[in-house]
Amino acid sequence: MENNSLEKKFSKVIVGVSILIPVVVALLFTVKLKDLGYNVEPLPFLPPIYATINGITALVLVAGVFAIKNGNRILHKRLMTSAIALSVAFLVMYVAYHMTTDSTKFGGEGSIKMVYFFILISHIILSIAVIPLVLITYVRALAERFDRHKKIAKITFPIWLYVAVTGVVVYLMISPYYV
Repeated sequence: MENNSLEKKFSKVIVGVSILIPVVVALLFTVKLKDLGYNVEPLPFLPPIYATINGITALVLVAGVFAIKNGNRILHKRLMTSAIALSVAFLVMYVAYHMTTDSTKFGGEGSIKMVYFFILISHIILSIAVIPLVLITYVRALAERFDRHKKIAKITFPIWLYVAVTGVVVYLMISPYYV
């Protein structure tokens, strides 16, 4: 019963965080610190760093799956916690970049532009959807509700992996157009 109450205890937090993060990111995306009177330098060096973090996150996620399939629950837990920490680091850098630096427009044309926007839009939509999935999956593990954890992890993992990998792909596709 206590484990179920842990899930219930965090359910409102999960809902709040799952709504708050996309809303705050969307709002911060419209704010430039220089427009608010802050004398801040642009941070053009961040995109390759946060793209690398996305790549590392993908590798950590895959390693986490291998760890649990090999029965190493402790390593799995450490890797999944690391993947969450990497995702948070990505988010902080992503927001810092967009609050200090003008957005870069994709310069490709024709079918590659359609491919880019398909990947970008699916990446954005799934990056929003994965927030509650990751949090629910993690809380179920903390609550030692491993039957329920495993069920949702089978949904969470491929979406989170897609978001991490497409983050790198989006960066690689737009990187020639950075000023």
